[in-house]
Amino acid sequence: MDDEYAKLIRRMNPPRVVIDNDSCEDATIIQVDSVNKHGILLQVVQVLTDLNLVITKAYISSDGGWFMDVFNVTDQDGNKVRDEEIINYIQKTLENDEVLLPSLRGTVGLMPSEEHTSIELSGTDRPGLLSEVCAVLADLSCNVVNAAIWTHNARAAAVVHVVDNSTGCAIEDPKRLAIIKKLLHNVLKCNNDLKTAKMTLSPPGFTHRERRLHQIMFADRDYVKVRRTEQGKVEDLKSRPCINVYDCSEKDYTVITMRSRDRPKLLFDIVCTLTDMQYVVFHGVVHTGKKEAYQEFYIRHVDGIPISSEAERERVKQCLEAAIERRASEGLELELCTEDRLGLLSDITRIFRENSLCVKRAEISTEGGKAKDIFYVTDVTGNPVDQKTVDSICEQVGQNMLHVKWNPCHSKLPEEGTISYLFGNLFKVRTLQNLNLMKYYT
Repeated sequence: MDDEYAKLIRRMNPPRVVIDNDSCEDATIIQVDSVNKHGILLQVVQVLTDLNLVITKAYISSDGGWFMDVFNVTDQDGNKVRDEEIINYIQKTLENDEVLLPSLRGTVGLMPSEEHTSIELSGTDRPGLLSEVCAVLADLSCNVVNAAIWTHNARAAAVVHVVDNSTGCAIEDPKRLAIIKKLLHNVLKCNNDLKTAKMTLSPPGFTHRERRLHQIMFADRDYVKVRRTEQGKVEDLKSRPCINVYDCSEKDYTVITMRSRDRPKLLFDIVCTLTDMQYVVFHGVVHTGKKEAYQEFYIRHVDGIPISSEAERERVKQCLEAAIERRASEGLELELCTEDRLGLLSDITRIFRENSLCVKRAEISTEGGKAKDIFYVTDVTGNPVDQKTVDSICEQVGQNMLHVKWNPCHSKLPEEGTISYLFGNLFKVRTLQNLNLMKYYT
């Protein structure tokens, strides 16, 4: 009944999206007005980030049952969004009731597919794990069409889409699926990780892949810090995000402020985590500079209660830090572009393993028979890969197939002061009046 009532209210007050390329010199302004619903902020941010748009500023307000957000966005080159096809897609998608009205199942970004089999993996990270997983899939004639692999805090998670190599379609034979599940589970638990190693074959309807990765790692408790020094490598505390969680008692909110290196999809990762932890963002402001991002959110739990204990505040800080770090670029960035074939991923990851490299994160995709894979790798101690090893790998794979996109120099987080003065008074005086005034001065 609640769902039907929400649909009625939506029909009476349909969402409205205004896209403005004239009011701001260096960004496209997207304003979204809608009846409020838990998860709407995440869905809007998800649509924008899936188009690889960069959110440079955002102003969030959802009090009184109404949702109104304003986003300043650019393309990846820093230009305004002028492609009419993209503009029409944003408007049509965000004004679609099915997108902005989650069902009672609580899922977001449902993307039903009969074209592939979705495999979810989680377990303890170790050198060579991805290589072993890819080798098993290749031996079972499972061709990987796309995948995302994340590692964080000694944990690993992956969402892998495979097809049968002979038919190019999803694998439906129960016996074959059972064999795939058994062998992959054996790979994950080979280091006695019997309790936490998981391998799941997802049904055709599944959540947004990157949100699913956040959910998998959150369930795996990757936010619990593993304090250790690996072969002389000491954790760089200065590179970690700065997160504060405290009360705004006069307005009955919990306030979260964050300062970290800026990177693509940062806002999505943060809002995704807050949503999955059952918090609602009532007000917020986001501002990005050349290298760093500032974010401030006024939140409550879905039951309308702010955070009440120090233990919960500490857990929120840990989870948000994990959300920021999971997708952070770590190590040497390598891009593979070549004709797709069965076993290609197995061969590439085997070469990485034989050269003592660890894959920290990977994005696998195929389109039109072409494979485009991006890997972030370090040596087994977590340090940058030396040039001699890079040259050896490129020679083994093929100079025209494997390209070095980025070689880390691990620059430190910029000193405070570049754009932080814009938020100085806002951080000191925690009132909604300050938050509203920001809209008129920016």
